[in-house]
Amino acid sequence: MPTYVYQCSACNNTFEVEQRITADPLDTCECGSTGTVKRVIQRVAVSFKGSGFHINDYAGSGSEPKVEAKAETPAEPALAPPAPVASE
Repeated sequence: MPTYVYQCSACNNTFEVEQRITADPLDTCECGSTGTVKRVIQRVAVSFKGSGFHINDYAGSGSEPKVEAKAETPAEPALAPPAPVASE
């Protein structure tokens, strides 16, 4: 079950509660005030483990990722402008 952090604006108390995702947010503080509790948004730590993640497959210890050099292709010749048509 996820742990949610709540803060009461009446007593400025911050507390954590384990709740189901489908449960309604709390509105009563431990100090007894009703309607003064709000859920605090917390950062989530994400850890990518295992193969298949770019950070794990290509990040080395101080090494740069390998970049393949593209073969140079000769520049295409510029097209000549069309010849003017002589009018009589």
